[in-house]
Amino acid sequence: MTTHPSPRKTGIIARIDGAARGNPGPAAYGVLLETAGGERLATLAKCLGPTTNNVAEYQALLAALEYALQHQHLRLKVFSDSELLVRQMEGVYKVKSPDLKPLHARARALVAQLESFSVHHVPRAQNREADRLANAALDAAGAGAQAKPSPLGSCLFPAEPLRSLATYQQGVLKPHLELPLRDGETVKIEIHRRK
Repeated sequence: MTTHPSPRKTGIIARIDGAARGNPGPAAYGVLLETAGGERLATLAKCLGPTTNNVAEYQALLAALEYALQHQHLRLKVFSDSELLVRQMEGVYKVKSPDLKPLHARARALVAQLESFSVHHVPRAQNREADRLANAALDAAGAGAQAKPSPLGSCLFPAEPLRSLATYQQGVLKPHLELPLRDGETVKIEIHRRK
């Protein structure tokens, strides 16, 4: 019998990205969480409404930190293609933006609750999955329209349908993205087979 070390002991990896169309404009983040061995634990994506790319990057970091703490993964290694976020979290760059100061302070407070934390800058080409998640969240919400935050924290766009790819498995249709729907909410679904 082969046993694998628990991710709680070895730590987890978060690949994060934020996207804004218009900067400021409709924005979202994407987070890919994996074990140190590369096994996928979770993906997070959320539309934020109109904001800047840098705010979206910080929201991605906060989502990764909150996931790690909620699931008792106290060792976290983060990879981001945002040099600004990485250098600010390392203390190399000062946080001058009034929009980023509270987000940076919140991130530092969450980091203080971890046993181990590191953040690393990577080229965008090495961060494709997190970028894809962020952009897919914007696409699913119909980011061509003017976004506004909903009470659910996702973007709602007037007169725009929600769109997501889904996979049909064992009698259940599973969306590839978390949709901004309440439990028990009834929706109309139109299905198009992907070619």
